[in-house]
Amino acid sequence: MTENLQVKQFMSGKSISFTADMNLETAVEKLLASQLIGGPVIDESGYIIGWLSEQDCLGKIIAASYYSEHIALVEDVMSPPIVICSNLSIMDLAQKMVHEKPKIYPVHDEEDKYVGLITRKSVLRAMNTQLQKRK
Repeated sequence: MTENLQVKQFMSGKSISFTADMNLETAVEKLLASQLIGGPVIDESGYIIGWLSEQDCLGKIIAASYYSEHIALVEDVMSPPIVICSNLSIMDLAQKMVHEKPKIYPVHDEEDKYVGLITRKSVLRAMNTQLQKRK
């Protein structure tokens, strides 16, 4: 019954987040230490206002290295977020992941506040666990 499984059952907690006014160098260090490919940008109220990925950082760091420029702030390079609600079914998210590019999504609660992350691997694990139970 994968329809009954929800994102909140398989997401990780708030393992990483950034603020828009964070120095990009600091954000890159935090991202590298996390072993994740990106993370949400959160405002002071806990709402997800953007997404910062390795790819976003890489482009700006190349430009800064090449032109000896000062590194930017997170808000200068973040992307608009694609956010998932914690009560979305795993099946619905799996279908979305088949057709969309992100491998990791920030998750918000019913009040639109950041509560965690869900990865493609977590969704695959949830689906596989259900298949194994049917045997």
